[in-house]
Amino acid sequence: MIPAAALEAAYRWACETELLAFKPGNVSVHSEGHGMTVAQFRKSAEASAPELCRAELGGGERIYRAVEATWHAVGCNTNLGIVLLSAPLIAAAQSRRPDETLRDSLRRTLYASTVEDAEWAYRAICLAQPGGLGTAAEHDVRSPPCITLRDAMREAADRDRIAYQYTCDYTDVFDFMIPRYHTALSRWDNEGWAAVAAFSGMLARIPDSHIERKFGPRYSPWVSEKMVLIEKTLSYTARPESVLGLLRDVDADFKTRGINPGTTADLTVAGLLAVRLETIIARAYRG
Repeated sequence: MIPAAALEAAYRWACETELLAFKPGNVSVHSEGHGMTVAQFRKSAEASAPELCRAELGGGERIYRAVEATWHAVGCNTNLGIVLLSAPLIAAAQSRRPDETLRDSLRRTLYASTVEDAEWAYRAICLAQPGGLGTAAEHDVRSPPCITLRDAMREAADRDRIAYQYTCDYTDVFDFMIPRYHTALSRWDNEGWAAVAAFSGMLARIPDSHIERKFGPRYSPWVSEKMVLIEKTLSYTARPESVLGLLRDVDADFKTRGINPGTTADLTVAGLLAVRLETIIARAYRG
């Protein structure tokens, strides 16, 4: 089994690298906003890492304990989406069989979710109080669940891109984020800028469900247009730092309107975490 210390380090690296990436509209070392600071996100990563890597806990309880630890550390919701995406990835890395890829093990982990996992996850969501949560006619998180966590996520998949990952074996992470990250890393040899490429590419193609919960679809075409411009500009340069001016302009446009592509940022962390976990697994295999 992969040591918990290695998993915690992988998770903290993913969270830190995402903060180093200039993600317009989101919090980063380049631009804070939405009443949140980089320091809060760093404290959140430190507080949640041990709970996510406790192998003796079920997936749902890991989610709750990580959110609870975050709440005690910073007193607000900084990382619910990150925790929801990271818990199954870390559990999959811990339980991976010798003949499995990380994605194979993740698929098995997701299918093995229980009603108890859903109960813990519901408690975590209620504790975090995410913006735009709303209510649901069936399987509302404020009511005791009667279905597994994966089935509960399926009920929300059409309106929440994080929930959707539980139903598609993280297709956004494995089929887009990871390849895009590796392509950009091989070009620029910079992890933060590779994360920018993954983030901007995803947001150019897929509406952010955090934005749409707050505003509906009215901003989605405009956000996509801005991200296409960033993606195209990045594709032409050998020096991604030359795009900083454009990133600052788009970031200001987004934050003036209260636009935060938080779901895409959470998926960026998940992609980075999966990259690091696959590296750890490959090294263990070679060893």
